[in-house]
Amino acid sequence: MRKIVGILAMAALIVSCGGNRHQMSPEELAQKLDSIKALEIKEKLKLQGIDLESSDNPFKVFFDSLNMQTLPLTYSEDYVRFLPGYQEIPTEILSYMELQGGEHPKAVSLPESVGARLMILAVDESDNLYSLWLYSLDNDYVPIDKLCLYAIEDKEDDIDPEEFIEYFSITSDFEIHLIDYSKTRQEINSEEVYYIDASRKFAQREISDEKTNP
Repeated sequence: MRKIVGILAMAALIVSCGGNRHQMSPEELAQKLDSIKALEIKEKLKLQGIDLESSDNPFKVFFDSLNMQTLPLTYSEDYVRFLPGYQEIPTEILSYMELQGGEHPKAVSLPESVGARLMILAVDESDNLYSLWLYSLDNDYVPIDKLCLYAIEDKEDDIDPEEFIEYFSITSDFEIHLIDYSKTRQEINSEEVYYIDASRKFAQREISDEKTNP
């Protein structure tokens, strides 16, 4: 891999500094750097005995290689910023995820629930800040549904970060809580509760139902 990086780096230097030769644009340079990053990820997976190109189901191979996030899981600033245990996603896998935005997304798996394989995908937004999406996969490792756990882009100007805390939690029973908490009132401002239904999709539970049917 060092040879590959060295060759590409030398090529970029020659193109950008070579007299009347074509000067590499920022977009071209970024594309080459992304290609280097993709090769690095592939090589890391191959060192683990994982060859995406030789598999008829590369998503299964990738999913089985992920570290598992234990439950319960509760939001913290450090968790969203540092993403402990997450692994970068190869470009071959991104087409499965219907992913928009983010340069180097990462993922971690969760324990299996009601036959659903679960993973959290982190999309880098800016300055090491990530939006988190929870995915449910079917028996063939095809994504069935996704749920936004934490979104940087949702923090609009009319939401005061000094007043509200937006966080999530996933219980050991796979109940997903999305909560806005008021710091001044020291109480929950709004809460949505989801569970995984028989079709392995994320269904919202009515709060009244939750109280009567815990």
